[in-house]
Amino acid sequence: MESTNQKPIEHNVDAPGEPISPKKRKKREKNLIFYPLGTIGRDMMYFLFNNCILTYILFTKKLTPEQLVAITAIMVAARIFDALNDPIMGNIIERTRTKWGKFKPWLLAGVLSTSIVIYLAFNSALQGWPFIVFFGVIYFAYSITYTMHDISYWGMIPAMSRDADLRNQYTSRATFFAGVGSTLASVLIPIFTTGGMALGGSAGTAYGIIALIIACLGPLFILFTLFGVKEHRGEDNEPKTKLNFRRITRTIRQNDQLRWMILIFLLQQIGNSLVFGGIGSNLIYFRYGYEGGLYSIFSMVGVAATAVLMLIYPALSRRFTRRKLMTGLILMVIAGSVVELLGGLVLPADSVSFIVLTVGYMLVNLGLYGFYLIMMISIVNTVEYNQLLTGHRNEAIITSMRPLLTKMGSAIVVALTSLTFLIFQVTEKTNAIAEFEQKAQLGQITDDARMEGIHAVIAGVSSGQTAGLLLAMVLIPLVFGIASYLLYQKFYKLDEKTYEDICRRLEEKQASQN
Repeated sequence: MESTNQKPIEHNVDAPGEPISPKKRKKREKNLIFYPLGTIGRDMMYFLFNNCILTYILFTKKLTPEQLVAITAIMVAARIFDALNDPIMGNIIERTRTKWGKFKPWLLAGVLSTSIVIYLAFNSALQGWPFIVFFGVIYFAYSITYTMHDISYWGMIPAMSRDADLRNQYTSRATFFAGVGSTLASVLIPIFTTGGMALGGSAGTAYGIIALIIACLGPLFILFTLFGVKEHRGEDNEPKTKLNFRRITRTIRQNDQLRWMILIFLLQQIGNSLVFGGIGSNLIYFRYGYEGGLYSIFSMVGVAATAVLMLIYPALSRRFTRRKLMTGLILMVIAGSVVELLGGLVLPADSVSFIVLTVGYMLVNLGLYGFYLIMMISIVNTVEYNQLLTGHRNEAIITSMRPLLTKMGSAIVVALTSLTFLIFQVTEKTNAIAEFEQKAQLGQITDDARMEGIHAVIAGVSSGQTAGLLLAMVLIPLVFGIASYLLYQKFYKLDEKTYEDICRRLEEKQASQN
């Protein structure tokens, strides 16, 4: 593949037919630094709310089965609403015209409002049905505010470049720094909220402190993107369109490759998100002990390899096709699943078993997260395909499919997680733990008494409960991962050669019009 500064496609973005000037090269290098830095705080907020909210509720609130069902219904409904709201937000962004562009105003407004919502969500003393009502309001508020900046952030990629290799760099770097944010959160939050190192001596107090810190970090990191990134605004001159579903549905209907990616990406997201939805943490606490450090090690090792993958992906994409990469990744998922079952079912619950389980999860997560990166790029590349078919890029609408599908997948994950908890009666144990956490937060018992009582609860967890959590954690991602792989190999046609041909035809068409 030719080097970035030799590609005629990139010429077509800023000034067709002209070589890339030092000024444009400097802008490109600056974008490659400041664009990905902006998402660290965003993804810390995302991890805290989406991956920790159910764990926070389970270990700080006493729930009846009816209340758990109500919480599940709220989360599913809000995430479906959120998913349907994504294309609407994408359409609003397409119509936004300001001197700061169409993306940055929504980035700022969305991150600031999300910070407020996150702080409130983890600092409520309400219990029972009053908390359920509060939770419903706050969850829908989060759905609206996070969408503002999520669509804006990822929508900037096709606006910064049409060059395939450069897009790979933007996508992989942004995904890498998103992983940095989520990894920091996944490692630090369990340590300082669960077990003997909980800030303030209880899970409730600890989550409140963590939420305040992350609510401040989100706006600080987004300043890198707001002030350091310059996107191409040539398409901003297109006339504004009315806000309706017709343009959104027409874009999906006319773009067959986008339709297939909607299904494929949805399946991948269900498999990729299940462990962090609560099943993984409860399995670790129930089988190996109620200490956040254990789950931090599990999650940290599990995602460590993905950080390396994000860094080297541009080089791998130049050496191997996406189809070949996916074949290697699905083999990792299968091998990792076997190792997980060995560590969780065959070996006794000791340190060796924990290490084997963690290594297995690392392989599974590496494979599925590699799928995620490839599919993000595959969705973005349908922008030029759409332009060739219809004459319109509709980049914000198309890129809004990624968060839409992520949220649709997370809604299904919430339902699967809560169903697993109900089947294996997990809330009987978490309610007992929550009672000790509440008493410690109110100062009614000492920290030693809190941990002694919780350890007694953990000792009463049956082997059937832990085996059920393990099977759900392993088999569901495996099935959905294999399904997404097979569909991608069969139906996605925009491989590297086809995409380059599309860009060449677009360049020729634009040159003929000038």
